[in-house]
Amino acid sequence: MGSGGLRIAVGGIEHETNTYATESMGTTGLDDFQRLEGELIHRAKGTRTFLGGFLDAAEAAGHEVVPTFWALAGPSGIIEADAYETMRTELVERLTSAHADESLDGIALSMHGAGVVEGIDDLESDLARAVRASVGDVPLVVPLDLHGNITPAMGDAIDVMLGVHEYPHTDSYDRGVEAIELLPALAERRLRPVTHVTQIPILLPTSTTDEGPAAAMRDRCLAAELDPAVIDATFFHGFPYTDVAATGTSIVVTTNGDRALARRVADELALSLWDERSSFLTESLRPDVAMDVAIRSLTDVGGPVVVNDTSDNPGGGTPGDGTHLLRAMVDAAVDGSCFGFVFDPVVAAQANEAGVGATIDVRLGGRHGDLHGEPVEATAYVKTLTDGRFVYENEMLAGVRANYGPCARLVLNADRRGAGGIDVIVTSRRSQTFDPVVFALHGIDVSTRSIVGLKSSQHYRAGFRDLATAFVTADSPGLTTLDVTVFDHPSAAGPLWPIDPHLEWAPSPDD
Repeated sequence: MGSGGLRIAVGGIEHETNTYATESMGTTGLDDFQRLEGELIHRAKGTRTFLGGFLDAAEAAGHEVVPTFWALAGPSGIIEADAYETMRTELVERLTSAHADESLDGIALSMHGAGVVEGIDDLESDLARAVRASVGDVPLVVPLDLHGNITPAMGDAIDVMLGVHEYPHTDSYDRGVEAIELLPALAERRLRPVTHVTQIPILLPTSTTDEGPAAAMRDRCLAAELDPAVIDATFFHGFPYTDVAATGTSIVVTTNGDRALARRVADELALSLWDERSSFLTESLRPDVAMDVAIRSLTDVGGPVVVNDTSDNPGGGTPGDGTHLLRAMVDAAVDGSCFGFVFDPVVAAQANEAGVGATIDVRLGGRHGDLHGEPVEATAYVKTLTDGRFVYENEMLAGVRANYGPCARLVLNADRRGAGGIDVIVTSRRSQTFDPVVFALHGIDVSTRSIVGLKSSQHYRAGFRDLATAFVTADSPGLTTLDVTVFDHPSAAGPLWPIDPHLEWAPSPDD
């Protein structure tokens, strides 16, 4: 350890794997990953991300940062084995070289917690073990998404796992900062972390921490962290759209050398979650019913009312070209409504070729099978064309650069001058909708709109919570539907609630 601070390597591999998406969307290959090598990692400085937190905190503390390798792909199907091996080898070789040049004092890796590779159900523990084999007992800290399916093997291989507490994940940056702040005590052996993972056989629908039972569980975890001996206590919601043995929720508690305390706190929190599990279930509204609710809300409190399409959420690995909600909005024909956005590079290219002011006939969306809806056939006025590039402004992703490729703002069923109809943004790259900036890029001020449709389960709240008068969730068949009972889990370690509504459970004394 140098007198000017620690020598810390940063990097990581992040992926949230929807195993059910593999059949309709294919596997996730190397080209699907955004990759930053060496000094390019510094591009993340100042962004509200795990990496941004690493870099900013290290600079503030006077630590030396050794950038290695980082890769991220949007949620999607199973990662191809060759792609993962290539990335793992790159990261491990860079860490090995950095440690050989001058000993590392710590390593901070950005991961997710629900990564699945062909032949490997637990990317995170596999990667951590590979790192351990390369650099030995150098302190390893890893912030994780709260939708991770956490395993004891992760806890064995990683010194401290720091799960985000918030959904929307507005505290990812904070967990990155915390990871760096823990490293001096870890490097000096003043902290000797032990971790207990209590796995709970519950499949949870997406549950915001802005309110409700997920907020209550978060608060219990934060209260547990007030004990000076507790380094971290996290409620991991899990990722129900992955079929692996560890699918389910978990409580992860790390203490300073007290294994019995870690187990006791984790089990107590787990039992409170189990006792209140039914409060996480919510009524699903079909898109047409959701629109009826939105229209009533519009009448009562004015707009904009946000209607989120939760079942085709690209942030959970869906195609992003579903049409169930869009069709309901077209049918409702509410003046001043807009939808942002549909992933359809074919229609985006068609609009860009036709040019602004053109009227085109489109078959929009529905290109990945009929689960998420058939294509919407309509006449569309090309209102605006953009390159799809902007910078996020919401508190979850502020500073991160987005690139949705060639985009178009279409007005469906408008007159020849583009009046009337519904505004729809069409993109060439898949993503959920995080904030209003993508609307503004296309000349739409959502604050003046009546009903705003978008694709997201909960993250949209970070960008719209101070703008919308109400939120209404539309659910339908889809790869991220709230009805988690429709997904078979043959790889699960045992029965899962609520698929088995009569399941009984208690923490095992042998865990």
